Amino acid sequence: MAERAVVLGGHKKLRLPDAVAQSVGFMGPVFSSAFLIPLLVGVNASGNGAGAAAPLSVVISTIGVLGLGWIISEYARRIHAAGSLYDYVTDGLGARIGAGAGFAYYGGILALGAAILVLIGGTIHDTLQAEFNVAPIPTIGWDLILLVGIGALLYAGVSLSTRTQLVLALVSLVVVTVFFISVIVKVGSHNSLSAFSPSASPTGMKGILFGVLYGVLLFTGFETAANLGEETEHPKRDIPRAVLFALLLAAGFYILASYAQVAGFHFSLKEISKAAAGPLFVLGSPAAQGGYGSDWIRRLLELVVVLDMLAVYIGVSVSASRGIFAMARDARLPAQLTNISATRKTPVGASTLVVVVYAAVIAITEWWTGLFALPQTPHYAAMFSWLATFGPFALALVYLLMTIGAVRGLSDHPRRWAVWLASIVGAVTVISALFGSIYKVPMPTVSASWAALGWFIVGMVVMSILPGKRKAGSPAAEAAGEVTIGS
Repeated sequence: MAERAVVLGGHKKLRLPDAVAQSVGFMGPVFSSAFLIPLLVGVNASGNGAGAAAPLSVVISTIGVLGLGWIISEYARRIHAAGSLYDYVTDGLGARIGAGAGFAYYGGILALGAAILVLIGGTIHDTLQAEFNVAPIPTIGWDLILLVGIGALLYAGVSLSTRTQLVLALVSLVVVTVFFISVIVKVGSHNSLSAFSPSASPTGMKGILFGVLYGVLLFTGFETAANLGEETEHPKRDIPRAVLFALLLAAGFYILASYAQVAGFHFSLKEISKAAAGPLFVLGSPAAQGGYGSDWIRRLLELVVVLDMLAVYIGVSVSASRGIFAMARDARLPAQLTNISATRKTPVGASTLVVVVYAAVIAITEWWTGLFALPQTPHYAAMFSWLATFGPFALALVYLLMTIGAVRGLSDHPRRWAVWLASIVGAVTVISALFGSIYKVPMPTVSASWAALGWFIVGMVVMSILPGKRKAGSPAAEAAGEVTIGS
């Protein structure tokens, strides 16, 4: 009798909107537009960027990420397991490198989840204090509420998680999209298509291409719908669609957001730099403060950014729990992490690990205030900066491995030229993003990138010691044609 591996999901399967919500929720378009687009413009440690040509950098970034998206969508038609990129790299480069990639990928996702948790807690506390002069509970209180909340959501089931993400992401997207359109309308005759021309960048194509380094970071996590493959009713159809739809939806929003922000500041890098702490919120302020809104609009924008951060938090946590489960099922991590709820069919073992790691980061943020400290910066923000650099760097390493492996893994694809084109475009884009993570980035933030590289190396060593074994019946094993006979 064939030994069957445990598979996630009960009778209630996910549909296309759930998968789209996972990818959009992980990316957090509103959150990214508020805090990452200024980096793309040039408000960053190196001082390099696209300037007023930021929308052009976003367009170029989109083309590069589409290469990655196409590869992922093609893999998703073949492999619909909880491990997503871990399984894709394994298919292309072999089990050992694939396992090392999984170690790096889900370590990076855990770091991102912990980063966004402490940032949300600190942001809620500080915003209430600044706007309304109230602080009902300390920062750690908000952190613990978020911790308990995510534990409950992960146990309850992914359908509740994705529906929550969908509501949070849609509300924030609609509000901010309407606001950006209103800014463009108010700019009036000063609007200009020059923002899509290299001449709008202070340093021409050099600045635009440097902006692409940060542009790629806007899309981090677009692929995570693939983690829900075995919980989705029609994975071969809906997962590829979800990945590409989420990517294109985010791209359209980022182009609008980048244009509205540079136009709102009169296409001036100097003006944007003055609002470096939060250009979106400055634009939402009253006209007397250089904005296009009012106090209540600024507060509304602050609220929806927090809502989008919550969607990111949920998306990252769901992805981490599914990936850790998949690696444990393949005997790459302790077997206890494969435990699932008998009634909910959710990965309680992996979810427990996620909650424990988050709790550890909360404790470090609260009581080890000298770790990764930045001048005149709350410790939760310094911790976020470090962990949010570690995470995307680790993910980008895995993206690169996937593009390299796709040449072999998709070697039987009827359009070989498309595989090569997507692999080359994707690899060049990812290498650019990796370079941007270390170029002129000061300590301690740059140490996060090197730590992520070290984490991957450690993963390769650990996975060489623990060779692992795919469990018969797992979606990845079935896709690979592997069969294990057991008692």
